[in-house]
Amino acid sequence: MTKLRAGVDESTRRRVAERVKANFLNAMTEMGLPRDAAKGRAAFAGYWPKSSEFDPRALLRALDGRGFACALPVVVGRRQPLRFRRWCPGMALEPASFGLREPPETVPEISPDVILLPLLAFDSGGHRLGYGAGFYDRTLERLRQRRRVLAVGVAYAFQCVDAVPIAAGDQPLEWVVTDEGARRSVPS
Repeated sequence: MTKLRAGVDESTRRRVAERVKANFLNAMTEMGLPRDAAKGRAAFAGYWPKSSEFDPRALLRALDGRGFACALPVVVGRRQPLRFRRWCPGMALEPASFGLREPPETVPEISPDVILLPLLAFDSGGHRLGYGAGFYDRTLERLRQRRRVLAVGVAYAFQCVDAVPIAAGDQPLEWVVTDEGARRSVPS
């Protein structure tokens, strides 16, 4: 899957990012989310893409433009849940572990209601294959112990596979949004 993603040219990446943005925004009501901050509060966490990952920044900018609080993940340590710091378009980010970029320590942390997750592959049951470190699974487990948090995978449609291997502790996605549309996961 990494090789397939790496083969996507830059103009296709931008075009797909715009389609995913439109598909997400069109599905917000169906997901149970307010369409803008004036109609209800919600905080969104995304991620800064690395390598050939799907790039969610167009969607994050659109959510910020609708008045929603947006955040990026911060790696606290190995085997620790992620934390999320407020992010705004144009913000200077700092280099972080795993080749990531993070908001500076001076930026406040927020607790997201919706987390946009990167992935290598996904299936219709809401299972996601990541990089194997379990950061998002630990994070979702911790947050879901306190309240409802919506996990939404964002990806290229070609990343859908028949079945993703499931391990103990894996947290399901409620939705996946791709360039072909938004789909609610059907638990298997």
